Amino acid sequence: MSFTFTTRLPLSRHAVDRDHLSRAIPGLFDELCADAATRFLPVWHGKMLLAPHSPAAASASATAVHLALLPSSSVPASRRNASLRVYLGRSLPTDLPEPAGTRIVAVQLDDDDAALLEPDEGRWVGLRTVATALGDRDAGLFTEALGVLNWHASHGHCPRCGAATVVEEAGWVRRCPVDNSQVFPRTDPAVIVLITDADDRILLGSNAMWENNRYSLLAGFVEPGEALESAVIREMFEESGLRVTDPAYVGSQPWPFPASVMCGFTARLADDQQAGDLLPDGAEILALRWFSRKELHEAAEWMLLPGPSSIAHAMIERWFGAPLRASPELIRP
Repeated sequence: MSFTFTTRLPLSRHAVDRDHLSRAIPGLFDELCADAATRFLPVWHGKMLLAPHSPAAASASATAVHLALLPSSSVPASRRNASLRVYLGRSLPTDLPEPAGTRIVAVQLDDDDAALLEPDEGRWVGLRTVATALGDRDAGLFTEALGVLNWHASHGHCPRCGAATVVEEAGWVRRCPVDNSQVFPRTDPAVIVLITDADDRILLGSNAMWENNRYSLLAGFVEPGEALESAVIREMFEESGLRVTDPAYVGSQPWPFPASVMCGFTARLADDQQAGDLLPDGAEILALRWFSRKELHEAAEWMLLPGPSSIAHAMIERWFGAPLRASPELIRP
């Protein structure tokens, strides 16, 4: 059940062989650049280009929205040969313009190169904006590329001595030139929890960083030396003042804003707790409310729920038993 749920999540979809063995090939990027079949995925400030609408591409696949995957000749030479490139792997689908097996490289563009490649900023889109419109391969490519490039942006120096690190292994390793220690891409696990009470109502909270009418599930980062289930119990108590029990894993979704994986759980209010014993922490969570299905339906007139790219949206919808009214995506992390 959990895996079935996970495969429906927009950012958990993928149709790419990451081809990890090829990352160690000496001169891999020279080989890729020389191969006319290689395609480059340009990235600019966390955004990517959409391909021009093509009726032929639309009829050949389930979605008409695709990322722009460019031949080597379309990418500025300064970027093709730049140090910050990431080999993402091989395309798997057989119903896309790029043949199955096409190798794909993400390239980080600066402002000048991005403007040269595509001056219309409207064609540069963020992941939240298009996640549900992209097919499995492109949703996975966007998520993979964004996650690893965000890691590069924050790990340019050795954590031990501060020396500038060198990018190796096709963009998947940074090495310290002083002691040859390696740094690998990091992902920060977080738990996100759908809490129910004895009446099968769910608990939603409003974060201090959001509009005061935006509500979502409670979530928090897993601490060092902590099991996911223990993080569920601790985080829910810290944010709501409530003790929960029976944490049960539902599924997970990467959330590269900048570097998380959201681990979804359900939990129920402990028997020795009253639903009214709510105590928002006042710093991160400013308001908490219980909602029945009827109350959630009625609240759609004034309340903003998580956007459709999030695991929170899918978890609430799963409990609700019907599609949720669409709300604007939360742009802030």
